[in-house]
Amino acid sequence: MATYKYERPALAVDCVVFGRDEKALKVLLIKRGLPPFKDMWALPGGFVRIDESLDAAARRELKEETGFADVFLEQLYTFGAVDRDPRERVVSVAYYALVNLQGHQPKAASDAAEADWFALDALPKLAFDHKEILRVARERLRAKVRYQPIGFELLPEKFSLSALQRLYETVLDTSLDKRNFRKKLGEMDFVVATGELESGVTHRRAQLFRFDEKKYQALMKRGFNFEL
Repeated sequence: MATYKYERPALAVDCVVFGRDEKALKVLLIKRGLPPFKDMWALPGGFVRIDESLDAAARRELKEETGFADVFLEQLYTFGAVDRDPRERVVSVAYYALVNLQGHQPKAASDAAEADWFALDALPKLAFDHKEILRVARERLRAKVRYQPIGFELLPEKFSLSALQRLYETVLDTSLDKRNFRKKLGEMDFVVATGELESGVTHRRAQLFRFDEKKYQALMKRGFNFEL
């Protein structure tokens, strides 16, 4: 077995999972079942095993602690403050994930005592440096949602244009002009009408649309520039 002159830090992953309901953008947190910070809320995550990639570790930890699998997951940033973990020197590679809240009810397991959704304006005190990780993730989401159609990951498969606009207003924390927003959508051939209408609503039923991934990829190959 190889020996090294210098000590090496441990490697971990942390996952910022965003979801959205009709009222707010939310983040998924777990209540830690073990020290340090036992009984405090934190982001899902844990140590990387010696035989797995970073992506595999992030997906494993997310599934073990929350039950979530097959979600949009992308690497965010590396956090390496010397004192970020009281146990030892730990470098964490953070990821962010986007899920539609419908059908994504968390199930705490492994070393997570609980798992639940929290609105971003009503967060509990977080363990480690997870407040800073969450801040960076939110900034990334706000920036990227403007030039890549990742926002559709937060919606049901079929959605109204009003629901899509509310989503962008929630993520960007600003109001958008309805006419301009729909004009831009009209220029995007990948937002496709389904021919169906909303159901179970008291107001006039709106037409439903869906995101066509194949059309989007075809447009990208031809140099299409997504911007909202």
